[in-house]
Amino acid sequence: MKSILVIGMGRLGRHLSTKMLELGNEVMVIDKDPDVIESLSPAHGDANIGDCTNENVIMALGVDNFDICFVTIDSDFQSSLVVTSLLKTHGAQMVVSTAKRDIQADLLKKIGADEVVYPEREIAEKLAVRYNSNNIFDFIKLTPEYAIYEIPTPAVWTGKTIASLGVRQHYKVNIIAIKKGNSLDTMPGPDYIFRADDHIVVIGKAGDVFKLSSEK
Repeated sequence: MKSILVIGMGRLGRHLSTKMLELGNEVMVIDKDPDVIESLSPAHGDANIGDCTNENVIMALGVDNFDICFVTIDSDFQSSLVVTSLLKTHGAQMVVSTAKRDIQADLLKKIGADEVVYPEREIAEKLAVRYNSNNIFDFIKLTPEYAIYEIPTPAVWTGKTIASLGVRQHYKVNIIAIKKGNSLDTMPGPDYIFRADDHIVVIGKAGDVFKLSSEK
């Protein structure tokens, strides 16, 4: 369990704080709009009204006590800069801020953000990869070249083992799991026999995975 502070209750902040609560973390949320906080209070036991561009507000929060501070102010980048800077000035252990453009990310990093995320860009990229092929169920980018993909088992693989297919040598991907409905068989052995309804979770380059996912 971690102690989490989320500043800015736009769409991202709300979804993030809700998910963090579901995962069993202690979460404090704060926004300067009283109506927003009032609407969140029933689900968030620690919901506070405050303008975090005010240094006194940041000091009162005791930001050094949180494992992670998220700055999810999506409508005012200047405020995001100020809040990020104040968090680091007052001892925040880890600050994760959001950006829409590279220049924003550069500025946030220069003033102390430990990590900068691009929610809109990441969603757009994930959608593009997923719908570029009829057979990509999910996608997680790891590096500019490599990603993890969930794809259906090619029909020609049914009834065959990982070893007999020589997956790594012939297809240039590594199988890291087999998904069967809601269950996941991680790191299947070389003698695993594929079934028609299996989904395979692989790591590899986009071109190699797209080629594999199009096999009949």
